Amino acid sequence: MKSNSATNNNQRKPVLLWLDLTHDRSAEELMEQFRLTCDCRLAKESGLPARDAGPQPDMLCMHFDRPDALGLNLLLEVKRTAPSIPITMFTVQHSEELAVWAMRSGVWEYLVLPLGSREQSRYLQSLQHLCQLRWQEDIHARKPQVERCGNLPDSIRLTKEHQKHQALHKAMSYIDQHYREGIDQKDLAQRCGMTPFRFSRLFKEAYGLGFMEYVLRKRMDLAKELLNNSQMPVTSIGYEAGFKDPSYFARAFKQCLGCTPSEYRDAGRPSLPQLASASLHEDHQVLRAHP
Repeated sequence: MKSNSATNNNQRKPVLLWLDLTHDRSAEELMEQFRLTCDCRLAKESGLPARDAGPQPDMLCMHFDRPDALGLNLLLEVKRTAPSIPITMFTVQHSEELAVWAMRSGVWEYLVLPLGSREQSRYLQSLQHLCQLRWQEDIHARKPQVERCGNLPDSIRLTKEHQKHQALHKAMSYIDQHYREGIDQKDLAQRCGMTPFRFSRLFKEAYGLGFMEYVLRKRMDLAKELLNNSQMPVTSIGYEAGFKDPSYFARAFKQCLGCTPSEYRDAGRPSLPQLASASLHEDHQVLRAHP
C-alpha cells in the first residue's frame, strides 16, 4: 500500500508562481491554460515571495513577449536567489540564440508562444513527473548547481532606441520606396498603428529630425547624385527627385546647400584650363606611343 504522504503527493497540484514580464501584462490569460491542473499564482511584483509567506512554488513561470535586458537579467537574479526552484521561460519572441542562452542559464524549460495543445500536454506531463521527484526527495535542500550564464544574445533588442526604430520600420520602408512621390504623414502614421502626433514625435526622437525634413534630405541626396553623374537638365532632375515646382526645387536646394543646382554641378566639374591640360597630356602620351 502507498503511504499517506505518497497519496497526498499524487493528489497535490503543482504550484506555479508566474512572473509577468510582458509589455501588455498578458500573463493572466496564459495562466488560465494551466489552472485546471496546476495551482497558479501571480507574483505581485517581479520577484519571489518571502520565505515565510507560504510554501515555496514548485515552478517559476517567467512570461515574456519581447525579452529585453531588464527581464533577462531579472531571470538570472531569480536563478541566483532561488537556485533550487526550476524556471520555465515562456516567450513570444524566439530565436535559436535566445533558446541556447536560456538553457545555458539554467532554465528548466523553454516554450515558445502560442502554445499548442500537444506541447502543453507534453509540458504538463514533464512538470508532474518533476514535481513527484521533488516531493519524494528533499530537492530544496540540495546545493545549487554551478551556474552557466553567458552574455545576453545579440538578437535581443536591448534599447528603447531600437524599439522606436522597430515601430517605424514600415514607415521607413515605405518612404525609401516612395519619397519621390507625394507622401501623406497621416497615412504613414496609420500604417504604423499610431496617431499623427505620436508618429511625428516618435520619428523625431528616433532619427533626430522631422518627417518632412527627412523626406527633403532623401530628395536632395538623389538630386546631388544626378547633378554629379548625369547630363540631365536641372529642371528634369528636380522632377526626378520629387519636386513638382522647379523654382521651389532651386530655392530649397540653395537653402540646404548654399548654392543653386547649376552652381553645384559646375563646382563638381574640372575647370576649362584643367580640361585642356588633361587633353594635352593624353595627346603627348599617344605621340610617345606612336612616333
